[in-house]
Amino acid sequence: MQAEQAKAEFTLDDATRVLGEVFAPWVQDLGLTVARIETSPPPDAAADWQPGAVLRMAFSDRLCRHGGIVCGQALMALADTSMVMAILSASSGFRPMTTVDQTTHFLKAVSSSDVLADARVVRLGRTMSFGRVTLSSATDNKPVAMVSSAFAML
Repeated sequence: MQAEQAKAEFTLDDATRVLGEVFAPWVQDLGLTVARIETSPPPDAAADWQPGAVLRMAFSDRLCRHGGIVCGQALMALADTSMVMAILSASSGFRPMTTVDQTTHFLKAVSSSDVLADARVVRLGRTMSFGRVTLSSATDNKPVAMVSSAFAML
């Protein structure tokens, strides 16, 4: 009976399904894929390990502003979506939520490269959850933006 009451783990397949079914069509048009879901620490995890998700946004000229640089709006949408996935992984499944705040610090431009979003849950709460996302160029793995966010859990 206790095993039935325990929440099931949120898997990569679950995340891929949510990405395709829950998000608005324009978010789906960003070409995002879920690369990894982390619900429990690996054996070699640091003491401050946090659950999370890693998403990839495929490079596309359609996401670029003049000069071939991936636009900030696309990067911010990637960060927001990846944080939702991280919270779902920490919650062990789908839970309605809405973004309350997102602060983005752009570090450098990214062009002609996929972008990776490493989203981590800092605090998972009953009514509010908080997280951080590091966006990196997939070409050289150098950070291009840091994002902190807060979500109301509905």
